[in-house]
Amino acid sequence: MKKLLLVMLLLGSYLFGAMNVQTASKAELMSISGIGEKKADAIIKYRKKHRLKSADDLLKVPGIGKNIVKNVKKGVKNKQSKSGAKKSSQKKKNMKKKGSQKKEMKKKKSQKKKKKSSEKKNKKKKK
Repeated sequence: MKKLLLVMLLLGSYLFGAMNVQTASKAELMSISGIGEKKADAIIKYRKKHRLKSADDLLKVPGIGKNIVKNVKKGVKNKQSKSGAKKSSQKKKNMKKKGSQKKEMKKKKSQKKKKKSSEKKNKKKKK
């Protein structure tokens, strides 16, 4: 009975636990907490030349540490796990928009300042 429970536990953790890092897609890798676009690319690049037999082999990939390996083993997902790649690219687009909006605001402010200073000069000349 104890052996049966042990076998069931092991199979359950195998089926639902860690992902196969050798065959995982970029989006699947990015769903793991601590792995972003660059680290997912590094893993994919590394596994083209080397075989990853277990999550522990990820330690050989530059930029991957013990905490990420733990997350892979435990299956710790990002908050944005399913559409992580889409959301991260959307965040980048939004950041670019905000940056361009800030630049526009700065231009408008500087134009207003120039206009005010020229108006002040004109008033002084009239006096």
